[in-house]
Amino acid sequence: MKTYLRQPLGWALAHGVLFLLALYSLVPLYVMVVASFKSLDEILHSSIIAWPMLWTTAGWEKAWSSACTGLVCTGIQPYFLETMLILFPAMVAAIVIGALNGYLMSFWRSRGADILLGALIIGSFIPLQLFLIPLAITMQKLGIFGSTFGLILIHTVYGVPLTTMLYRNFYVTLPPELVKAAIVDGAGVFKIFRSVIVPMSAPITIVAVILVFGGIYNDYLFALTFGEPGNKPIMAAVLNIIATQYGVAEHNVNMAAVMISALPTLLIFLIAGRFFVMGLAHGSVKG
Repeated sequence: MKTYLRQPLGWALAHGVLFLLALYSLVPLYVMVVASFKSLDEILHSSIIAWPMLWTTAGWEKAWSSACTGLVCTGIQPYFLETMLILFPAMVAAIVIGALNGYLMSFWRSRGADILLGALIIGSFIPLQLFLIPLAITMQKLGIFGSTFGLILIHTVYGVPLTTMLYRNFYVTLPPELVKAAIVDGAGVFKIFRSVIVPMSAPITIVAVILVFGGIYNDYLFALTFGEPGNKPIMAAVLNIIATQYGVAEHNVNMAAVMISALPTLLIFLIAGRFFVMGLAHGSVKG
């Protein structure tokens, strides 16, 4: 009887703690949302956490099209577009190269495959700050420092170790008989990859898209260091908007800029969140 009573009590306690932690995590989001829809005058004369008396999108409009970053008052729109120009080519390249690496390391193993995989994994965990000076020198020598192509190349190279590890761990769970049967039918290395492996890669591809998308979109260090001075990616621009304000800080504009910059990441997690968990489960059976 005591055990029966103790179990619901434990569940209630665990759920209560999780609820409090979730509430604590959501409070900043609530503050950003309500403040972004207030006028500056209402924020200055009332509590920033109070419900808006009059909802307005003026802060959002200014953050998007006319907020100042330094001496340029174009909002975050051009920086958002610049981020998209960097994000999609780098994400596609990192996923394609990682998938091909994972496939070759799983089904066409060479003597040094495990050493190469270990080197890639170690490389992905080295702090970004250690790469800055070598990257700056290399990009300067190549003539791509401060360019969009330079940032695409950086994010591609840094994303490949992660995608290689994800795809390799997923592909080793697939039956090797599939590849052997395709070889018997006369298919070559790349035809097997294109016709047999790629159609089965949807779960782990969703995981790779979410992780690589979040890593590139939310990048601040590379964007600040290697971004073009007048057209940096969005995270550097948002920090510049917050820092480039004189007199009274426009909290509604700041909050709106942060919300706009966070929306793509929030949306991709909301849309593909359950597929993300399924993809991780598919790739965790065997290493």
